[in-house]
Order: sequence, then structure tokens, then C-alpha cells
Amino acid sequence: MHPRVSVSAISTFRWSLEEDLRFYAEAGIDNIGVSVVKLQDAGWADGARRVVESGIRVSNLIGLGPFDLQDPTDWDRQRERLWSALEAGSTMGAECIIFTTGPAGQMTWEDAADALEAALTPVLADARERNIPFAVEHTNSLRVDVGFVHTLRDDIDLARRLDTGVCMEINACWAERDLNGTITNGVDRLALVQVSDYKIGTTCTPDRLVPGDGDIPLERILGQVLAAGYPGCFDLELIGPKIEEEGYAGAVRRSVDNLGALLEKLGA
Repeated sequence: MHPRVSVSAISTFRWSLEEDLRFYAEAGIDNIGVSVVKLQDAGWADGARRVVESGIRVSNLIGLGPFDLQDPTDWDRQRERLWSALEAGSTMGAECIIFTTGPAGQMTWEDAADALEAALTPVLADARERNIPFAVEHTNSLRVDVGFVHTLRDDIDLARRLDTGVCMEINACWAERDLNGTITNGVDRLALVQVSDYKIGTTCTPDRLVPGDGDIPLERILGQVLAAGYPGCFDLELIGPKIEEEGYAGAVRRSVDNLGALLEKLGA
């Protein structure tokens, strides 16, 4: 397995943490993104302990949020989950925590950003003390239920304001204007790059593909990310009917091989 490839637990969406860890051991997968939901289902402390005992590297902890930005009275309750995740992330040695913003609802983009800053400030302070970077993920514009940030450029601007990292989701930004310029100017904020493929003509989400099975110019985009000086992991996040149809084990194994080969070709 290429040392800069990681496999998100989102890619085995219906499996438990135990099933994931069993598969990783069988498949020789030694770098992963842990699902908050699966960790919580296993019990925060017990789940984190199992991951540590497996000896596997944790490139990220994903699945936090979305915050209900329109209801400040509920923020304390929602922060508790973030603090639990921080504790587990610290135990596992997670290299970053990925967060979606939550929907703006009836708020303007700017008001939603203000609300997010107010909601997150106490947790971000704790994360900095623990030296665990937070990274805000931008989302497909069809997924306004989980986030209000839909471009990489806006995500980088928001991350600079919050002093966080950025999770670059290639499936959501590959067709953006001046993507190379955005990557080059914002590479200092990139904490994780998520990789999957997309077939032009697809009209639903999520419906992702194994890298190489779709139309995203991955060689060009990954080359731009590497040329900009990004030093981190490329996280496979596969989800949707095509992945379910092929089966998790087959889709993940092919993705690991395809992405690893591409990174080798690009000299990563």
C-alpha cells in the first residue's frame, strides 16, 4: 500500500468498526480514516482502544457535525460530541479531525460563518492544546443538509478565518474555476485530500466511483496538489450504489491499487 494513501471508513459504510479492522488486517491496509459514528457505536473508549491495539495509522477522524447553526441553545450539547471525538482522536493519534459546517438554513452565508465561528471556538481552542488539527470539509452543492460551504476557494477563506485546516474533496471541486490557483494559494491549509471518481451524467449524490472508473482528471489534479507542496495523505472516500454493487472489499482494494499506482507515476 502506498504510504500516502489512506482508506476512509466511509468506504465500508455499512460495516462496523470491528468488521473494518478485520478487513484492514486481511487486505494489508495500514492507514485509515476512522468513522465517528462507528467509533461511537463501539463505545468511544473501547473503540479507540481497539484501533490503537490494531497498530494502524489514523490519518483522520471523520463524521463530525453538522452543527445546527440556527439554534445556539443546542450548541453545548453538540459540543459534547466534539469533545468526545477529540478525546478519542488524541488516544488514537489521529492526524486531523474532519468537520462539515452544518446547513445555513435561512441565514446568509456570512451569518452562517459567524454562527459557526461562535459555535466552534471553545472546541478549536481545546484541539489546538491537544495539537490535533481541525479541518473543514466543503460539500457538494446538493448536500445543503450537511454544509453551506460548496467550493474549495470558500473553504480555504473560511479556514483562514477560523485558523483551521481544509479537507479538499476532489469529487466536489474538480470542475471549479482556476482550481490550480486555488490549490497553490491555499496549500498551507490543506490537511487532507479526499479522492474518488465521478461519471459525467450522474445526477444523484453520493454516487462515487473507484479512481479511474470515471471522468475526473485525477492525474492532472493530484499532480497540481503535489506540485503545490502538499505533504499529506490522499484519503479514499468511496460511497454510493456503484460501490455497494461491487462490494466494499473489491472496490477498496482496486482503489488502493489504482491510487497508489497513480501517485507512484506522479513521483509522490
